[in-house]
Amino acid sequence: MSRSRAASLSTKLIRIGASLLVVALMSIGLTLWVTWQLEGGAASVNEAGRMRMQAWRLASALQADVPRPQVLALVAQFDQSLELLRTGDPSRPLFVPWDAGVRERFTGVNRLWQAQRSQWAGEPPPTAKASLQAAEEFVAAIDALVLAIEHQLARLTAILNLFQFVMMALAIGGAVLMLYTGYLYVINPLLQLQQGLHKVEEGDFGTRIEVDNQDEFGQVAQGFNRMSTQLQAMYDGLEAQVIAKTERIEAQRARIEALYEVSAFLAGANSIEEMSRGFAQRVRLVMSADAVTVRWSDEANQRYLMLASDCFPQDMLEEERSLLAGACACGSLQPDARTRVIPIHDHTAAPMRRCVKAGYESLVSVPVRLQQRLMGEIDLFFRHAVELSKDEVELLDALASHLASALEGLRAAALEREAAVGEERALLARELHDSIAQSLAFLKIQVQLLRSATHKAQPEQVQLALDELDTGLKESINDVRELLVHFRTRTNTEDIASALLETLQKFKHQSGLATQLHISGDGLPLPSDVQVQVLHVVQEALSNVRKHAQANQVTLNVTKGECWRFAVQDDGVGFLAAQQRDSSHVGLTIMQERAARIGATVEVQSHPGSGTTVSLDLPAHPVIGNVSAPAPLA
Repeated sequence: MSRSRAASLSTKLIRIGASLLVVALMSIGLTLWVTWQLEGGAASVNEAGRMRMQAWRLASALQADVPRPQVLALVAQFDQSLELLRTGDPSRPLFVPWDAGVRERFTGVNRLWQAQRSQWAGEPPPTAKASLQAAEEFVAAIDALVLAIEHQLARLTAILNLFQFVMMALAIGGAVLMLYTGYLYVINPLLQLQQGLHKVEEGDFGTRIEVDNQDEFGQVAQGFNRMSTQLQAMYDGLEAQVIAKTERIEAQRARIEALYEVSAFLAGANSIEEMSRGFAQRVRLVMSADAVTVRWSDEANQRYLMLASDCFPQDMLEEERSLLAGACACGSLQPDARTRVIPIHDHTAAPMRRCVKAGYESLVSVPVRLQQRLMGEIDLFFRHAVELSKDEVELLDALASHLASALEGLRAAALEREAAVGEERALLARELHDSIAQSLAFLKIQVQLLRSATHKAQPEQVQLALDELDTGLKESINDVRELLVHFRTRTNTEDIASALLETLQKFKHQSGLATQLHISGDGLPLPSDVQVQVLHVVQEALSNVRKHAQANQVTLNVTKGECWRFAVQDDGVGFLAAQQRDSSHVGLTIMQERAARIGATVEVQSHPGSGTTVSLDLPAHPVIGNVSAPAPLA
């Protein structure tokens, strides 16, 4: 459609508006001109009346025999008034509405004044009677001029009234024209569009609007007709589209549900056998496959072992428990392989002939990767031709990724448990070495001394050796008891105070020393695993007190806060702390390693004869970490 046609409605409205504007401006201009004439004519009437007053003043001055200069001044004022009427004054405004009658009367006044002026200003001045007669004659001429001006002003007033009536008629006509034009070109097309939209809302997509012209509303009507046609076509096939969309949504929901179910199962499985077998069953149900196998690859990807299967023929299961890479379509993945559909009848290898014999027609191979490393594959067998959609491929890839992550999680958990067991064994070995092993070495020495004293028949030495053996055995028994308590330590509450109190009571029972527990401050509860490490450090510090301090009383001070502090203080013999910084000192290495697990520090303060204080300072947010190096000993 051309631009001129597209702009026709705008052109019509502009033309009508411009025409009305021109007529209105012309009417207003004429009205202003007439008003200007009336205003100037009224001022000229006032000025003419002033001339009558000046004539009478001049006659009165002559009768009163006023000085000659004043008479001449009055004559000059009269001259100025005549000149003002002749030329006008736009600033006031003042001008005479000239026509033939007004001009004739003004000429008569001017002629009469020129004739009488010489008498008024001459010598000798006219007599009183003559001046009065001249004034009456002049006033009569001025009255005739004023009457002519007023007659002209009456004509102008009539013209002004006519223009006002014409403007009213134009306003009414313009309003009617605008209403009619608006209805014809705007309102009526809009009503038709509104009626058409209402019918479309009611479902009548066969509604069409008649196109009367090619203006903007004509284009809109054509667009409405095209829209109705498209809506009718869409509505005719809407039911099929809704069904298809519903099927897609249902399939997507089923895929999400399947993914969630498989993920939940993998998260709760405790062994590789349980995980792979349950995974195979669920994948077969999700994909509606006839059989599923899960194969795992060795490090070199040269052999694939079957982890689990579901609905796979027993004879094929026995033959395919271990497959060489490339011997069959199963187990022939490349490092960059993707999920693919393999037609079984296109392969002639012996394993594939077994699949054909079992009735399978299609094989779906899904690689299992973990961080770009090929770990195995999932094989789905179908007894019919299969074509996977993009969504199904993404679902299989996601399931395979979850399986790889879950199996790796099991392996990592096993390694973590193994590392934890090894760490506890190493800790147990160090504690045995630092306590019981030294006691046993001491007992061995005492046995040798006892044997030597027996051979030499030295009863006193025999009794001394027996006493030392008795003391050593008691120490060993106490060490064993401490180890049992140490490795049975658990916390069942958020408050560590009860566990500390129980530890002090056991220590008091074993050693016979007086104990005190002081707790101050406020702070958040410690995590249970952090509490266990704190209890181990406290127990080790108490064990050192029992073995070396020769104390009578032990005090445990606990300061709560953002950073917790535990201090074990005794009143024993003490020692020079600077000489005991070697980590081989009994118990110090163990306390350092325990503290390092939670990011804490151990501080030892001691002086000979003043007792010893072992302090454990925790960080603001202690957590269990994998720390191999011991914490620093302050």
